[in-house]
Amino acid sequence: MTLLDKFLSRKGLYASFWAIGIFMVSILIYFTANLAKEVPPLPQQVVSQSGEVLYTYDDIVEGKANFQQFDLMDHGSLLGMGAYLGPDYSTEFMHKRAVFLYDFYAQQKFGKNSADLDKVELAAVKALTIIDMKDNTTLKEEKTVYTNASAAAYKSNVKYITDFLVNGDRDRAWRGGIITEAEAIKIAAFFDWSQLVASSLRPGTDRTWSNNWPSEPMIDQDVQWIAHAVSLWEFLILWAATIVVLYFFYEYLIKKEDDDELEEPLVITKLFSSQKKLLKYVPIVSLFFLLQAALGGYLAHIYSAPALDFIVPQELLPFNIMRALHVNLAIIWVTIGWLVGGMLIAPLVSKEDLKFPWLVDVLWVALLIVGGGGLIGIYMGGMGMLRETWFWLGNEGRELLNLGRVWDIGLVGGLVMWFLMVYSVIRKAKENNVFVGVIIWSAFGIATLYIAGMMPLAKIAPNFTIDDYYRWWVVHLWVELTFELFAAGVIAFLTVALGLVRRKTAEKIMFFELFLIMMSGTLGVGHHYWWQGLDEYWIAIGGITSALEPLPLALLMIEALKEQSNIKSKGAKFYFGAPFLWIAGSGFLNWYGAGFLGMVINTPTISYYSHGTQLIIPHGHAALLGAFGYIAIAFIYMVTRANSLAEGYKWSDTLNRVGFWLTTIGIIGFGVGPMFLGMEQASIAHEFGYYAARLPDALDHMSFWKEIRILPDLLIVAGAAVIFYDLMTKIYFPKKEA
Repeated sequence: MTLLDKFLSRKGLYASFWAIGIFMVSILIYFTANLAKEVPPLPQQVVSQSGEVLYTYDDIVEGKANFQQFDLMDHGSLLGMGAYLGPDYSTEFMHKRAVFLYDFYAQQKFGKNSADLDKVELAAVKALTIIDMKDNTTLKEEKTVYTNASAAAYKSNVKYITDFLVNGDRDRAWRGGIITEAEAIKIAAFFDWSQLVASSLRPGTDRTWSNNWPSEPMIDQDVQWIAHAVSLWEFLILWAATIVVLYFFYEYLIKKEDDDELEEPLVITKLFSSQKKLLKYVPIVSLFFLLQAALGGYLAHIYSAPALDFIVPQELLPFNIMRALHVNLAIIWVTIGWLVGGMLIAPLVSKEDLKFPWLVDVLWVALLIVGGGGLIGIYMGGMGMLRETWFWLGNEGRELLNLGRVWDIGLVGGLVMWFLMVYSVIRKAKENNVFVGVIIWSAFGIATLYIAGMMPLAKIAPNFTIDDYYRWWVVHLWVELTFELFAAGVIAFLTVALGLVRRKTAEKIMFFELFLIMMSGTLGVGHHYWWQGLDEYWIAIGGITSALEPLPLALLMIEALKEQSNIKSKGAKFYFGAPFLWIAGSGFLNWYGAGFLGMVINTPTISYYSHGTQLIIPHGHAALLGAFGYIAIAFIYMVTRANSLAEGYKWSDTLNRVGFWLTTIGIIGFGVGPMFLGMEQASIAHEFGYYAARLPDALDHMSFWKEIRILPDLLIVAGAAVIFYDLMTKIYFPKKEA
């Protein structure tokens, strides 16, 4: 056996997975330990040249708390992180400061407004502005000193943002009436600190703390050569690596071995008590999916016509809070769906039931309390109804991680409880099932990673960069690491259990996939970091191989589809066609959303101009729903189908197929509008600066692409409604077979 054969054997891939995993995690921990040395500091004071204190460290931290409490990150963005309907507050402050300084130095030098200067005069004013912002302003921990001109610019920005936050702006779907003037002034201090991150130079370098993001022609701020160099290497490596993956897959991984035959398809004639109790989870998952899709349609309307109401006044259903609910509903129903899958699979593997089946009911109640309480808290917190308890019970205001801390703790507790329940059953299995081991331990990783987003436990993190670093630990290392590990285990297990792929083949493909996930997903988190206050080496670390992850699973699904077609051609029955359809869809959309659309935005050069634009939207939606949501739907259909087999109920796949195709066509079509809108925004950012790309009228000439996105949204809502109706009928109104 050659060295290559040893590597591509089951044992070789298993060992390689652990070796690369330990190596990558060790590097991530090393970088994390050195985090404090490279993040932008919070100054104890920001003062003018004349000695006036403009704001303090405490003002910045209190402003960050207000920013989170009222969930401004789900309306606009900070350093490009957040939602894309409102302004990017960092860019807004930086651009308006530059505009103010242009007028200030134009009057001081030439006695004119900047709009009246000739080219030579304008060049002089531009140079003075750059000197003010780059040379004369340094972000320091002890004290940051503004020129008197920049101090006046700050006061002008405070006046602007206070009016915006308190009184609202209908053109940006911000109605106001919640934040007080005193709270807005503190938020202004936080925003100004973020524009210092974006505009002032990192000591000893010629780039800002955000590595010269965003683009701003007024001060000659633009992308650096390193982004182009890394983008070139990324494309070269991706092309070469894709060829290597395809070669290994077809030459080594799917080769049939003499003792490797398809297993008999899974047959279910009886459910254990704990499995029967899973039926009550199905309505929650399908209902939450329907509600999330409906909220998505509402948000699409607001995106296309921000100043208008849609059935309900925006004062009651503000865009930012509805967006937070939309995202967190997805996290909740996907999580519950995956929990259902684990509790269904464990007894199938071990041939034994949970010792205390009533724990399934306890977990159901706990999840309802945490899910319902968390969603209510997100709404009440963002509406300013929980000012004294917002951190614990309200809206924590960090995009994708909005649950108040009490609900955070409850969710982790539920995940740990689920893990212990499933593990107590799995350990009774007579043989070591590697698929289930991957499923269970990756789920444990999901639970423990969530804890990273809860630090410090009892208060907010003062520094936004450190806070967002760990937020991405949860978000990215969930969706591109532990979620992907879970998906790999599930897809491999089900394709074998349904008699579609040989066990040894599936094991090798799964371990090869795990190897790629650990290699690229762990440090791939870096492509979120390099513009928000961390050093430029994250550019190279973050973007090289993350698009390769979904490829083996997509190829695995092609092989499974071939075998399913072969089964049908022989006239044999295939009992689990409904869940398999969603698993197959997951394999495709994982590649399409995470891989194909991920590459659209991943290269540093494109990412620099597209960061914080609608070009990001198609990737996030297709990857989350396709790669993870479809697996949750497959699990609830599998539970429902297993119950129909055990009880002898009639079964039809018709409505399932209708729901699947409505949803799939909808989510693919959904990405078309934002793709064109985002490309136009990136073009504007390249030509005129990022500030111009985020203006409310920047895309008015593309109203068609704004409005057309409502159609695929309606398809997704219709698909979710069909799925909900289909599952409710099959669970609560089944008919016995004749």
